[in-house]
Amino acid sequence: MATIKAPARLPELVKAAFAKALHEGDLSYFPTHVQDVRVGALSFQLRFSPSLANKPKAPPKQQGTTSSPSPKPFDPFAYTSPPPRLFVADVGAAHFLVLNKFAIVPEHFILATRDFKPQTHVLDADDLYATLACIRAYEEGSSSSSTAHGGGALFAFFNCGAHSGASQPHRHIQLLPVAAMREGLPEDSAWSVLASRLDGDDGAVAPFRTFSDAIGLDTSREDLHATYLRLYEQAVRAAAAAKDDEPAAAKSGEEAAVSYNMAMTRDRLVLCPRLAEGGSIKDPDTGDVVGQVSLNGTMLAGTALVKTEAEWDALRRSPRALTAVLKSVGVAQPHFVEENIKL
Repeated sequence: MATIKAPARLPELVKAAFAKALHEGDLSYFPTHVQDVRVGALSFQLRFSPSLANKPKAPPKQQGTTSSPSPKPFDPFAYTSPPPRLFVADVGAAHFLVLNKFAIVPEHFILATRDFKPQTHVLDADDLYATLACIRAYEEGSSSSSTAHGGGALFAFFNCGAHSGASQPHRHIQLLPVAAMREGLPEDSAWSVLASRLDGDDGAVAPFRTFSDAIGLDTSREDLHATYLRLYEQAVRAAAAAKDDEPAAAKSGEEAAVSYNMAMTRDRLVLCPRLAEGGSIKDPDTGDVVGQVSLNGTMLAGTALVKTEAEWDALRRSPRALTAVLKSVGVAQPHFVEENIKL
């Protein structure tokens, strides 16, 4: 088994690479407005980026003749594809780190497989252990003076399946510095990473069911993978019961049976089965639909991103509309209590 080790001084490497790539135009950063909204007993982050509408779009597909094969889709996570200034470092022989080309959170970076592996398949032990190695290296490389408000912490998430918010077929796990996720919030904000608060399989604080277990920075490769497979099987059973289907067994290297999000922090591994990618947002006064919100694995951090000012205004005025979407995207959590509180 090859050694999996994240680079030393990982925070410095990411920070320097992000600053240089941003300066030289190799990535785009979209600053956001952010506000706490109440979801039950949770403080949830609502974010809106006015400039996100200017994000470059993929060129339209060309209509070819039946005799000409379709061009191979561009793979941004192919080992030879990222511009050199987006590359951060290798993590063992099978994974590497690259900056997110379109960042909402500063210093957002990605762990990708060197060889193409499908995003839709059950994760391998090395995928999980490489993620934990990055979390450990980031904490070890952070100075003691920067650890306030999660300065040395990473939130890792994985989107799998049509309902998970996944957008690229090449396997990749995304990593966000928790301190950067707090930017824009007031010092006394009650927000904290949701995944770290989920302590069991009932996830009573969230409107959707989650399955989680404790891990540590020293958890072994084998134990980490076994924990993931156990939680995955629980998530599959929950989704199957919600849809009156028969659950399928979990095997590494095979297609996942359900859409799900995974989150990893220094002390917890969490899986959330997904039944939908998002839902409609209605104006609280008129009842008119003003937009659609789509959610990926960042909802396990307790965050949601909207793309228009109408959506931003509607959800700030009526946080219960966000709660309704969160209830609909996963398996309903019967123990969730919707408190009548406004921030």
